[in-house]
Amino acid sequence: MKRLQSGMTMLGFLITLSVVILLAYCAMKIVPMYIEFYSVKKALASMAKEADLANAPKDKIRASFARHMQIDYVSVIKPEMLKIETTDAGYNLLVDYERREALIANLDVVGKFHAEQVMARGAGGE
Repeated sequence: MKRLQSGMTMLGFLITLSVVILLAYCAMKIVPMYIEFYSVKKALASMAKEADLANAPKDKIRASFARHMQIDYVSVIKPEMLKIETTDAGYNLLVDYERREALIANLDVVGKFHAEQVMARGAGGE
């Protein structure tokens, strides 16, 4: 009686391994971009809840944003990237940016991010 071997061949294993390594490498480039983006969203939401910022001048709001970015170790997002629009009800905080990471040779991963938060006057923390 002849026994048939079953299982993965060495070539199949190497192909599977290379695909897994490529996906892990791509994830190592992409995940930090999203972690930074969620830090920006968290900072904007936190700033909207601060009562003293609701009526503060734009410079103080920008300084608070810079402090939040420093606390979360986000060095890519600069305070100048925060756009502060004045509305009748308060401020509209916008952070709109593009992040580019080198992937392989001349291929890049590009992420476009947009975060927006309304900061109403007199509504923070109440």
